[in-house]
Amino acid sequence: MTKSTPRLPELPELPELSQLPQLSSGPLSRRQALALLAGTGATLGLAACSSSGDASSKLGGGATASASSSAYEAIITSAPKADDATISGNAWAKAIKDRGTLRWGGTDANPLFSLLDPTTGKTQGFDAGMVQMLAQYIVGDSTKWAMTQVTVDTRETLIENNSVDVVVATYSITPKRADKVAFAGPYYASGSSIMVKADNTTITKVDDLVGKNVITESNSTAITALKAHVPSVQPILFTENAQCVAALKQGRGDAYVLDQSILLSTAVKDTSVKVVGEPFSTDSYGIGCSKSTPDAKAFINAWLKTMEDAGLWEKLWAATVGTVLKSTNTKPPAIAA
Repeated sequence: MTKSTPRLPELPELPELSQLPQLSSGPLSRRQALALLAGTGATLGLAACSSSGDASSKLGGGATASASSSAYEAIITSAPKADDATISGNAWAKAIKDRGTLRWGGTDANPLFSLLDPTTGKTQGFDAGMVQMLAQYIVGDSTKWAMTQVTVDTRETLIENNSVDVVVATYSITPKRADKVAFAGPYYASGSSIMVKADNTTITKVDDLVGKNVITESNSTAITALKAHVPSVQPILFTENAQCVAALKQGRGDAYVLDQSILLSTAVKDTSVKVVGEPFSTDSYGIGCSKSTPDAKAFINAWLKTMEDAGLWEKLWAATVGTVLKSTNTKPPAIAA
């Protein structure tokens, strides 16, 4: 499999948003190398929504965020392969099968969802697993994918200019984004949550953000959630999760708000920060694809249904996100028409 892995800029002191350098191609970045998970003995106080967005959950203390490699691989390789008639009957899928590679817009530095292990060269996680099983379904081989790194600012562009077949990257479905791209799914549900420094005792819920300096990602759904729940807050914006976390730790903000799933992925490997309170919004993650190939969405939705009926969604969740986020409700969200 081929992969385009850009190098992220060094961040000893964060520049202003307008001065941030552009990403360029290169070897593993410092952030990716540091993202290799270790087990954490810390218990993070968290009452969170489940993957279906409607059940109380909590972060299990002492859990490790990396799944057993052999168990993970067994789930992926057990996924079904489409028959020839299914592929030939869909122009989008046939083009991918003929090419021999599924082009994925994603990331490999997000623990729980998509993390590259630099020692093995393998990428694992919930999002990564979904892509690998989709590659197996279409191409017949779960390793036949090529990844292009995406950010919140590049996802729609990559889809619209046909640089990728799908974007699977904790990609929240919004009306604004849906104007530009088609969303299959949703395949996961999360919500905006709050991260603070580990020694912070004054912020435990969304109402505590009033009068505080709040950090979030530019173009994220957290901006809309903040406007709805604490309209007096003028968020401090950075382009990526790593920059937001660094700014929080440097004291440039009192709290960092973003999707629960992304904040959890950071907190499990960095005990200097913690996730507090309950998610105060609901975000459904979709698989982004081009509107110029309308049969893509229908094909992916049918595949998602096949995966869910086979119990593979629940197995993948348990092997990845479920190693940290404990919940009694682990059902996937309903697929939209």
